[in-house]
Amino acid sequence: MNKVYADARAAIEGVVFDGMTIMSGGFGLCGIPEHLIAALRDTGVKDITVISNNCGVDDFGMGLLLQTRQIKKMVSSYVGENAEFERQYLSNELQLEFNPQGTLAERIRAGGAGIPAFFTKTGYGTLIAEGKPVQEFDGEMYVMETALKADLSLVKAWKGDRSGNLIYRKTARNFNPMMATAGKVTIAEVEELVEVGALEPDVIHTPSIFVNRILVGEFYEKRIERRTTR
Repeated sequence: MNKVYADARAAIEGVVFDGMTIMSGGFGLCGIPEHLIAALRDTGVKDITVISNNCGVDDFGMGLLLQTRQIKKMVSSYVGENAEFERQYLSNELQLEFNPQGTLAERIRAGGAGIPAFFTKTGYGTLIAEGKPVQEFDGEMYVMETALKADLSLVKAWKGDRSGNLIYRKTARNFNPMMATAGKVTIAEVEELVEVGALEPDVIHTPSIFVNRILVGEFYEKRIERRTTR
C-alpha cells in the first residue's frame, strides 16, 4: 500500500466532510501540521469540531479556520493568543469544551487505547466537573472523563518513512503521538521522508500502523508564538 502523497491537498482529498471531528497536533505553534491545516481550509469544509490544545494565532495555525468560520466547536485547554477565538466565543459564534491540559491529553490517549472513560481528581469541585459522574476512591473524590476520538487526525513529525513510522522532535511530541492513535484516519506531514528501514526501531514514536497517509512539507514557517528578549 502506497501511503505517500505528493502534497497536503492530495493527502486530504476524499477524507473530509462537513460536521466532522478533527484532531490537530502540536503545542502552541510548535509541531503543528501547517500544510495540512492550510489544505483543510482550502477544502471549504464547515461545521467541524476541532480537538487541539489551542487554536493557533489569528493568522496562523488553526486560527486560519476561525477566520473562515469553518469551526463550529473547539475542544481545547488553552485559548489565549487568539483575539478572533475570544471574539467568536464571547459572541456565542463558537462552542468551547474547556479541559485541563493533562485531562485533555489523557482523554485523547484513552481514545487511542480503546479506554472509554477514566477517573481523575483534576477539576473536582469546579465548573469542569458539572454534570459529570463523580466517585470516591480511597477517601478521595474523582471526576469521570470520557475518551476523545476523531474522524481525522492531522499530525506533524520531524522524520518519517514511506510506511508511516514517525519520529517527533522535542516540543512537537506534545499531542502529536497520542492524536495519531485516536483518529479513524491519520495523516502525517514530515520534514524529511526516508526509505523503510532507515529509522532505528527503538527511536520511532508512532508506529506505521497508526498512519494512513504521509507527505513531505516543502517549507515550514515554524513561527515563534511569543518572542521574549533580554
